[in-house]
Amino acid sequence: MAQDLLNTDPTPDKRGYTALGVSLEARAVEPGLYLVATPIGNLGDISLRALETLAAVDCIACEDTRVTRKLAERFGFASPLMAYHEHNSDEALPKIIDRLDRGQSVALVSDAGTPLISDPGYRLVRAVVAAGHNVTALPGASAVLTALALSGLPTDRFFFEGFLPPKQQARQKRIGVLKTIPATLVLFESGPRLAASLADLAAGLGPREAAVCRELTKLHEEIRRTDLSSLAQAYAEGGETRGEIVIVIAPPPDQQTADDDIDEMLRRALARVSVKDAVGEVALATGRARRDVYQRALELSKTTAEGDDSARD
Repeated sequence: MAQDLLNTDPTPDKRGYTALGVSLEARAVEPGLYLVATPIGNLGDISLRALETLAAVDCIACEDTRVTRKLAERFGFASPLMAYHEHNSDEALPKIIDRLDRGQSVALVSDAGTPLISDPGYRLVRAVVAAGHNVTALPGASAVLTALALSGLPTDRFFFEGFLPPKQQARQKRIGVLKTIPATLVLFESGPRLAASLADLAAGLGPREAAVCRELTKLHEEIRRTDLSSLAQAYAEGGETRGEIVIVIAPPPDQQTADDDIDEMLRRALARVSVKDAVGEVALATGRARRDVYQRALELSKTTAEGDDSARD
């Protein structure tokens, strides 16, 4: 078993790599496309199987050749690199298919984590499958799953959104769609937009629990766990936003419990302000649509009036 993992038995057509300071040789791999997960921060998270495959393939298609070259230099493999990303996929995809048609092996990697997550790799996989070639995945690091596990929020059902729209109006509209999804939400965000996105999420989703996960697996890893409003305030006041960021948000509360809470909030608000102001106040606090809160306010007002009439009778 250990011998198989270290791959020390001499066989022809090998390429070298280094693991734990030991120079090793990679066995030849079968033709096909290999989807290889790479570390999201800590380079020690790369697997032996990933290293051997990256050393053995005829070519590595990567999101940014500069990033993958650093990984290659660290672990001593020298497979040729080619760029495959959102902006050149139309040109690069046929070249990869051509290599596979000629019986070669190609590895696909992203800058960090598992390829195809928030990148155009799925187009390549579809094309490779349609062309009749083999596709193999080498699992490993994933920012999505790492953040989900660290968040302390429900993991039995989750929805990965990726990046929210950068413009506020489009972002708020998208958040309106996300608020009804009965699952933990996982999003990516950039540092410069983090505070604004958290503010829109707090306004649109209400006081849900959430976590901001930054620089995962790296030296300055940081996990902030509280509610969306508190997170929005913390980053508006200058919280550290450098590095890669994942936001994890709790699913919406049980619908019946949510309705009971809204009724109680409306009763308190209606005792102080007009129906219009009460509706606006509760809608903002809960993230529920104003029309739904307004309808509930009318029903409560009607029930209250009927109760008063009964008491007079």
